[in-house]
Amino acid sequence: MFPSESEAKIAIKKALANQEIAWNTHDLEGFMDGYWKNDSLKFFGKSGMTYGWDKSLSNYKTYYPTTEESGTLKFVITDISMIAKGAYLVFGEYHLERNVGNTNGVFTIIFKYINGHWKIVADMSC
Repeated sequence: MFPSESEAKIAIKKALANQEIAWNTHDLEGFMDGYWKNDSLKFFGKSGMTYGWDKSLSNYKTYYPTTEESGTLKFVITDISMIAKGAYLVFGEYHLERNVGNTNGVFTIIFKYINGHWKIVADMSC
């Protein structure tokens, strides 16, 4: 049984808030806990398509090796919409404040309800 739409939206917002907390303490593994730990995870960004949880984590460790590069993350959620039972589309912005230069962008992510948890199965950030 899937959670109600209101329960799902609350849980998805909490998952994203947990990612912010992990990122802001430079806990990249904790940040990745919001993602589906599977080789079928899809991440599309400036460098193209990445497949898999392990490769995505490796990329984060490469591009954000220290707190100087990772900085402080803030998400702004614009919309959360159900696209199917147990699947939601999320539109938002990310804002990264850091000493090496701030960066901002937008994202579109798909959350799926997997084994009782909301996990990101696809992420397009730019």
